[in-house]
Amino acid sequence: MIKPKVVILGGGFGGLAAARALYKTAEVTVVDRHNYQTFLPLLYQVSTAGLAADHVAYPIRGALRKTSVKFRMGSPLSIDHKNKEVKLDSSEVLQFDHLIVALGSTTADFGIPGVSEFTLGMKSVHEALTIRAEIMRRFEDLCRFEDETRLAITVIGGGPTGVEMAGAIAELIRGPLKSDQKQAAAQIDITIIEAGERLLPTFSPTLSKRTKKDLEKLGVKVLVGSPVAGVEHRKITLRDKQVLPSEITIWAAGVKGSDAMAQLSLPVSGNRVVVEPTMQVKNYPNIWALGDIAGALGKDGSPLPMVAPVAIQQGKFIAKQIKRLTQNKALTSFKYLDKGSMATIGRNKAIVQVKGIKIAGALAWLIWLWLHLFYLLGGRNKIGTMADWTWNYLTFDRGNRHIMDSY
Repeated sequence: MIKPKVVILGGGFGGLAAARALYKTAEVTVVDRHNYQTFLPLLYQVSTAGLAADHVAYPIRGALRKTSVKFRMGSPLSIDHKNKEVKLDSSEVLQFDHLIVALGSTTADFGIPGVSEFTLGMKSVHEALTIRAEIMRRFEDLCRFEDETRLAITVIGGGPTGVEMAGAIAELIRGPLKSDQKQAAAQIDITIIEAGERLLPTFSPTLSKRTKKDLEKLGVKVLVGSPVAGVEHRKITLRDKQVLPSEITIWAAGVKGSDAMAQLSLPVSGNRVVVEPTMQVKNYPNIWALGDIAGALGKDGSPLPMVAPVAIQQGKFIAKQIKRLTQNKALTSFKYLDKGSMATIGRNKAIVQVKGIKIAGALAWLIWLWLHLFYLLGGRNKIGTMADWTWNYLTFDRGNRHIMDSY
């Protein structure tokens, strides 16, 4: 039997899951603009000197080494639907019987003025290193000034990413920076802003309240019910006209499907590709979409969350769907199995919510550590991450406080 040609655009969680599930029954090619996969859930720890950058990146070829999957580094420019071809920016043209679009997401500014110009995003290793460099560079300025100058750091967005970032910055300041130069560390203010009425709106109110309390104990100022109207150089304006100083503004308020959707001429709704319950792109039965870029709906009719478990389950599901087609079997509808949500606030502080079960504190923190270590690719990365975490925990220090950005 002739194996179908499957091209997968994107080497993230979902793309790799699909490739690994398909390579025995199809000729698979993975395309990604980087030659490595980024473990996005731990990027904030790179930003706050908790982890080395290479611990959250793993070579895609290494992840596919024991398979027959081909890899091409590049970005898609266009799709020729009639001839079933995708053109890459390397000028290479790949033919396909099935195309899987797994291009992930990019920062969503929701039309708020100044977000793209004056905030730092959290979607790549480069952005994480930029945040770390900015924090450390401004800390060095405070050490040099030796006066009453204050440094305001603001995290916009009270979801898991924002909460984890704010907590990690607070611990960076209370631990190693305070040990380095106590006076300078005392002059750093951290604020987290959430437009909704509480932090972590997808969690139970009880866990949201616990999170707010834990952040405030770490010295973080929490503003809820405070939509941002605009961001300018060194200041943020809220919708109620309140103006906040902010030398470093980190945007964690949301993401949208990759901008590549438009140039690939795929149907889009609500900043995500429109898909059928089968995960096929609407009107294109041989094209599939998964993960952050796919507008798949849950049982309640709302879009599924942009998280790794969704992408992984969809990648494996699409692989099964393509196998069903080769066997002339009917397609099925995707059903997401929600295994729960979690977020860490800091040392021995985390929350876990699995259906009706709610866990907070040290036990939740240990569960969070174990699961992230489990999903991290590469033995070296697992060992390195564990070593960094152990060192940080035992010494209250963070050894990755280097200023290493593009300068």
